Amino acid sequence: MRIPTAVRPAPAPWQQWWVLSGRVIRPTLRNGELLTPPAASVLFTIGFYIPLKQLMGNFLDGMSNYAQYLLPLIVLQAIAFAAVSASFRSATDAVLGINHRFGSMPIAPLTPLTARLSASVFRCSSALLFAILCGHVIGFRFYNGAEVTTAFWLLALMIGVLLSLLGDLVGSATRNPEATSHLLMLPMLVFGLLSVGVQPVEQFPGWIQPFVRNQPISQFIYALRALAGDSTPAAGAVNWSVIGPALGWLVGTIAIVLPLYAYQSSRRR
Repeated sequence: MRIPTAVRPAPAPWQQWWVLSGRVIRPTLRNGELLTPPAASVLFTIGFYIPLKQLMGNFLDGMSNYAQYLLPLIVLQAIAFAAVSASFRSATDAVLGINHRFGSMPIAPLTPLTARLSASVFRCSSALLFAILCGHVIGFRFYNGAEVTTAFWLLALMIGVLLSLLGDLVGSATRNPEATSHLLMLPMLVFGLLSVGVQPVEQFPGWIQPFVRNQPISQFIYALRALAGDSTPAAGAVNWSVIGPALGWLVGTIAIVLPLYAYQSSRRR
Protein backbone atom coordinates (compact mmCIF):
# COMPACT_ATOMS: atom_id res chain seq x y z
CA MET A 1 0.00 0.00 0.00
CA ARG A 2 1.43 3.36 -1.05
CA ILE A 3 0.93 6.37 1.15
CA PRO A 4 0.39 9.43 -1.01
CA THR A 5 2.86 12.17 -0.35
CA ALA A 6 1.47 15.61 0.27
CA VAL A 7 2.31 18.23 -2.30
CA ARG A 8 3.41 21.45 -0.72
CA PRO A 9 1.92 24.55 -2.28
CA ALA A 10 4.38 26.90 -3.90
CA PRO A 11 3.92 30.30 -2.23
CA ALA A 12 3.89 33.32 -4.52
CA PRO A 13 6.87 35.67 -4.02
CA TRP A 14 4.62 38.71 -3.72
CA GLN A 15 2.65 37.00 -0.93
CA GLN A 16 5.87 36.26 0.94
CA TRP A 17 6.93 39.88 0.48
CA TRP A 18 3.56 41.11 1.78
CA VAL A 19 3.67 38.91 4.88
CA LEU A 20 7.29 39.75 5.72
CA SER A 21 6.67 43.48 5.14
CA GLY A 22 3.75 43.34 7.56
CA ARG A 23 5.99 41.57 10.06
CA VAL A 24 8.29 44.63 10.09
CA ILE A 25 5.65 47.37 9.81
CA ARG A 26 3.09 46.17 12.35
CA PRO A 27 5.36 46.59 15.41
CA THR A 28 5.95 50.24 14.44
CA LEU A 29 2.20 50.82 14.67
CA ARG A 30 2.06 49.34 18.19
CA ASN A 31 5.23 50.54 19.91
CA GLY A 32 5.04 54.21 18.97
CA GLU A 33 7.93 54.08 16.49
CA LEU A 34 5.87 56.11 14.00
CA LEU A 35 6.11 59.04 16.42
CA THR A 36 9.86 59.19 15.83
CA PRO A 37 9.78 60.73 12.28
CA PRO A 38 7.65 63.75 13.26
CA ALA A 39 9.70 64.26 16.42
CA ALA A 40 12.95 64.06 14.43
CA SER A 41 11.64 66.47 11.77
CA VAL A 42 10.65 69.03 14.41
CA LEU A 43 13.99 68.58 16.18
CA PHE A 44 16.06 69.06 13.03
CA THR A 45 13.99 72.08 11.96
CA ILE A 46 14.37 73.80 15.33
CA GLY A 47 18.00 72.79 15.72
CA PHE A 48 19.09 74.12 12.32
CA TYR A 49 16.70 76.95 11.48
CA ILE A 50 16.36 78.95 14.69
CA PRO A 51 20.09 79.25 15.55
CA LEU A 52 21.24 79.84 11.96
CA LYS A 53 18.52 81.99 10.38
CA GLN A 54 19.97 85.33 11.45
CA LEU A 55 23.57 84.22 11.15
CA MET A 56 23.27 82.83 7.60
CA GLY A 57 20.66 85.28 6.29
CA ASN A 58 23.28 87.20 4.30
CA PHE A 59 24.86 84.14 2.66
CA LEU A 60 22.03 82.59 0.65
CA ASP A 61 23.46 82.88 -2.89
CA GLY A 62 20.48 85.02 -3.88
CA MET A 63 17.75 82.69 -2.56
CA SER A 64 14.62 84.30 -1.13
CA ASN A 65 14.81 82.99 2.45
CA TYR A 66 16.80 80.62 4.64
CA ALA A 67 13.94 78.11 4.94
CA GLN A 68 14.08 77.54 1.18
CA TYR A 69 17.83 77.08 1.38
CA LEU A 70 17.88 74.82 4.45
CA LEU A 71 14.97 72.44 3.83
CA PRO A 72 16.84 69.88 1.63
CA LEU A 73 19.24 69.22 4.51
CA ILE A 74 16.35 68.88 6.97
CA VAL A 75 14.73 66.37 4.60
CA LEU A 76 17.93 64.34 4.24
CA GLN A 77 18.61 64.27 7.98
CA ALA A 78 15.03 63.19 8.74
CA ILE A 79 15.18 60.43 6.10
CA ALA A 80 18.58 59.27 7.36
CA PHE A 81 17.24 59.10 10.90
CA ALA A 82 14.31 56.97 9.68
CA ALA A 83 16.62 54.73 7.62
CA VAL A 84 18.84 53.92 10.60
CA SER A 85 16.11 51.64 11.93
CA ALA A 86 16.77 49.35 8.92
CA SER A 87 20.21 48.56 10.31
CA PHE A 88 18.78 47.87 13.76
CA ARG A 89 16.16 45.52 12.29
CA SER A 90 18.71 43.71 10.12
CA ALA A 91 21.14 43.27 13.03
CA THR A 92 18.33 41.99 15.26
CA ASP A 93 17.28 39.42 12.66
CA ALA A 94 20.89 38.29 12.33
CA VAL A 95 21.39 37.92 16.09
CA LEU A 96 18.13 36.03 16.62
CA GLY A 97 18.90 33.61 13.78
CA ILE A 98 15.90 34.68 11.72
CA ASN A 99 18.03 35.09 8.61
CA HIS A 100 19.22 31.47 8.94
CA ARG A 101 15.63 30.36 9.36
CA PHE A 102 14.60 32.21 6.21
CA GLY A 103 17.51 30.55 4.39
CA SER A 104 16.12 27.11 5.21
CA MET A 105 12.65 27.98 3.94
CA PRO A 106 11.37 28.21 0.34
CA ILE A 107 11.87 31.98 0.27
CA ALA A 108 13.78 33.84 -2.42
CA PRO A 109 17.08 35.22 -1.05
CA LEU A 110 16.13 38.85 -1.71
CA THR A 111 12.56 38.66 -0.37
CA PRO A 112 13.47 39.40 3.29
CA LEU A 113 15.64 42.31 2.10
CA THR A 114 12.88 43.79 -0.08
CA ALA A 115 10.42 43.40 2.80
CA ARG A 116 12.73 45.32 5.16
CA LEU A 117 13.31 47.97 2.47
CA SER A 118 9.54 48.32 1.99
CA ALA A 119 9.16 48.98 5.70
CA SER A 120 12.01 51.50 5.48
CA VAL A 121 10.29 53.28 2.58
CA PHE A 122 7.18 53.46 4.75
CA ARG A 123 9.15 55.12 7.56
CA CYS A 124 11.08 57.38 5.17
CA SER A 125 7.81 58.52 3.55
CA SER A 126 6.50 59.49 6.97
CA ALA A 127 9.74 61.34 7.77
CA LEU A 128 9.66 63.15 4.41
CA LEU A 129 6.04 64.22 4.89
CA PHE A 130 6.67 65.68 8.34
CA ALA A 131 9.89 67.36 7.20
CA ILE A 132 7.98 69.12 4.40
CA LEU A 133 5.26 70.15 6.86
CA CYS A 134 7.88 71.59 9.22
CA GLY A 135 9.47 73.40 6.28
CA HIS A 136 6.09 74.84 5.31
CA VAL A 137 5.72 76.27 8.81
CA ILE A 138 9.04 78.16 8.58
CA GLY A 139 8.36 79.42 5.04
CA PHE A 140 9.38 76.71 2.55
CA ARG A 141 7.33 76.40 -0.67
CA PHE A 142 7.47 74.45 -3.94
CA TYR A 143 7.76 76.63 -7.05
CA ASN A 144 8.21 74.28 -10.03
CA GLY A 145 4.80 72.70 -10.56
CA ALA A 146 3.35 69.27 -9.86
CA GLU A 147 5.67 67.18 -12.08
CA VAL A 148 8.91 68.60 -10.72
CA THR A 149 7.54 68.50 -7.17
CA THR A 150 6.80 64.79 -7.67
CA ALA A 151 10.39 64.35 -8.85
CA PHE A 152 11.54 66.00 -5.60
CA TRP A 153 9.60 63.42 -3.54
CA LEU A 154 10.81 60.51 -5.68
CA LEU A 155 14.46 61.56 -5.44
CA ALA A 156 14.18 61.96 -1.66
CA LEU A 157 12.64 58.48 -1.34
CA MET A 158 15.33 56.99 -3.60
CA ILE A 159 17.93 58.46 -1.25
CA GLY A 160 16.01 56.87 1.63
CA VAL A 161 16.15 53.48 -0.13
CA LEU A 162 19.90 53.86 -0.60
CA LEU A 163 20.47 54.74 3.06
CA SER A 164 18.20 51.88 4.15
CA LEU A 165 20.14 49.46 1.95
CA LEU A 166 23.41 50.66 3.47
CA GLY A 167 21.93 50.33 6.96
CA ASP A 168 20.67 46.82 6.23
CA LEU A 169 24.13 45.80 5.04
CA VAL A 170 25.84 47.29 8.10
CA GLY A 171 23.36 45.63 10.46
CA SER A 172 23.73 42.26 8.77
CA ALA A 173 27.53 42.48 8.88
CA THR A 174 27.97 43.75 12.45
CA ARG A 175 25.22 41.63 14.08
CA ASN A 176 25.18 44.21 16.89
CA PRO A 177 21.89 46.15 17.19
CA GLU A 178 23.30 48.53 19.81
CA ALA A 179 26.26 49.59 17.65
CA THR A 180 24.49 50.16 14.36
CA SER A 181 23.00 53.55 15.19
CA HIS A 182 26.42 54.92 16.20
CA LEU A 183 28.09 53.52 13.10
CA LEU A 184 25.57 55.24 10.82
CA MET A 185 24.43 58.43 12.53
CA LEU A 186 27.88 59.91 13.12
CA PRO A 187 28.95 59.79 9.42
CA MET A 188 25.54 61.13 8.38
CA LEU A 189 25.84 64.08 10.75
CA VAL A 190 29.42 64.82 9.68
CA PHE A 191 28.61 64.68 5.96
CA GLY A 192 25.50 66.79 6.58
CA LEU A 193 27.37 69.55 8.39
CA LEU A 194 30.25 69.48 5.86
CA SER A 195 27.84 70.11 2.99
CA VAL A 196 26.16 73.04 1.25
CA GLY A 197 22.99 72.37 3.24
CA VAL A 198 23.80 74.85 6.01
CA GLN A 199 25.91 77.42 4.18
CA PRO A 200 27.34 78.00 0.69
CA VAL A 201 30.57 76.29 -0.21
CA GLU A 202 32.38 79.66 -0.35
CA GLN A 203 31.95 80.03 3.41
CA PHE A 204 34.12 76.96 4.09
CA PRO A 205 37.94 77.14 4.23
CA GLY A 206 39.49 76.85 0.79
CA TRP A 207 41.28 73.56 1.50
CA ILE A 208 38.02 71.69 2.17
CA GLN A 209 35.82 73.32 -0.47
CA PRO A 210 36.40 70.61 -3.15
CA PHE A 211 35.23 67.94 -0.73
CA VAL A 212 32.21 69.97 0.41
CA ARG A 213 31.17 70.72 -3.15
CA ASN A 214 31.47 67.19 -4.56
CA GLN A 215 30.53 64.87 -1.71
CA PRO A 216 27.22 63.00 -2.16
CA ILE A 217 25.14 64.91 0.41
CA SER A 218 25.98 68.21 -1.29
CA GLN A 219 25.06 66.78 -4.70
CA PHE A 220 21.75 65.52 -3.29
CA ILE A 221 21.08 68.96 -1.81
CA TYR A 222 21.86 70.73 -5.09
CA ALA A 223 19.38 68.46 -6.88
CA LEU A 224 16.63 68.76 -4.25
CA ARG A 225 17.07 72.53 -4.06
CA ALA A 226 16.70 72.86 -7.83
CA LEU A 227 13.64 70.59 -7.87
CA ALA A 228 11.99 72.59 -5.07
CA GLY A 229 12.71 75.88 -6.83
CA ASP A 230 12.52 79.39 -5.45
CA SER A 231 10.89 82.72 -6.16
CA THR A 232 14.29 83.74 -7.58
CA PRO A 233 16.42 81.81 -10.12
CA ALA A 234 19.07 81.19 -7.43
CA ALA A 235 17.90 77.63 -6.67
CA GLY A 236 19.32 76.45 -10.00
CA ALA A 237 17.86 75.05 -13.18
CA VAL A 238 16.45 71.53 -13.36
CA ASN A 239 18.88 70.08 -15.89
CA TRP A 240 21.28 67.18 -16.24
CA SER A 241 24.29 69.10 -14.90
CA VAL A 242 22.46 69.55 -11.58
CA ILE A 243 20.42 66.34 -11.32
CA GLY A 244 22.94 64.02 -13.02
CA PRO A 245 25.61 63.94 -10.28
CA ALA A 246 23.00 63.09 -7.63
CA LEU A 247 21.65 60.24 -9.75
CA GLY A 248 25.22 59.12 -10.42
CA TRP A 249 25.94 58.86 -6.69
CA LEU A 250 22.69 56.94 -6.21
CA VAL A 251 23.22 54.42 -8.99
CA GLY A 252 26.94 54.01 -8.31
CA THR A 253 26.51 53.40 -4.59
CA ILE A 254 23.68 50.91 -5.14
CA ALA A 255 25.83 49.10 -7.73
CA ILE A 256 28.51 48.68 -5.05
CA VAL A 257 26.22 47.82 -2.12
CA LEU A 258 24.15 45.11 -3.83
CA PRO A 259 27.14 42.83 -4.64
CA LEU A 260 28.41 43.35 -1.09
CA TYR A 261 25.03 42.35 0.27
CA ALA A 262 24.95 39.27 -1.98
CA TYR A 263 28.42 38.30 -0.75
CA GLN A 264 27.38 38.80 2.87
CA SER A 265 24.27 36.67 2.31
CA SER A 266 26.30 33.87 0.71
CA ARG A 267 28.71 33.85 3.66
CA ARG A 268 25.79 33.68 6.07
CA ARG A 269 24.42 30.64 4.28
